[in-house]
Amino acid sequence: MIGILVAEHLPLVRRGLVATLDNESDMRVVADVAAGQDVLPAVLRHAPRTAVIDLDLPDVCGFTTAIRLHEEAPACRVLLLARDPSPGQVRRAFAAHALGFMSLEVGPEQLAHGVRQVAAGRRAVDSELAVAALRSAENPLTRRELDVLRLVAQGARSNEIADQLFLSVGTVRNHLSRIMCKTQARNRLDAVRIADDSGWL
Repeated sequence: MIGILVAEHLPLVRRGLVATLDNESDMRVVADVAAGQDVLPAVLRHAPRTAVIDLDLPDVCGFTTAIRLHEEAPACRVLLLARDPSPGQVRRAFAAHALGFMSLEVGPEQLAHGVRQVAAGRRAVDSELAVAALRSAENPLTRRELDVLRLVAQGARSNEIADQLFLSVGTVRNHLSRIMCKTQARNRLDAVRIADDSGWL
């Protein structure tokens, strides 16, 4: 019997996931929670073999939750669900030690198959997403360019970025110029969006 924890903040969606998984003869939902902060305590208490986690939990995102489980409850394997999945998110999911990544729009049979794969220690990802992730470009940005772009994503201005990274404002502007060239972005916010969608941030 595969014990499962479900983490989903929307009550109707959570009930649907629980009902779908409990309907399988080899699965049992041992806990369901609505917030990311409740996942680890519930896993430590109920010891599920698999956690099915919404990527977009409002308090702690699914990526962060997956990393915490890997560090503090590694026996529990993670399957992340996304409403609007992107190839970059697939890369980020695996970087966060999740074994599975699927759309919330998959059918009951696909979800159950994914849970079985993850519970067995195998990867489970929608085939179209997997192909898109393989085809997506490798990260062209240097470590310093990523540092600059992460600060841009936090709303920092060029002079603030320069202060935090101990660079001159001119050097920051050069980094931003190269970032926009490499990502083919229209502006710095577009570069943040492209990098985030690609899983580089």
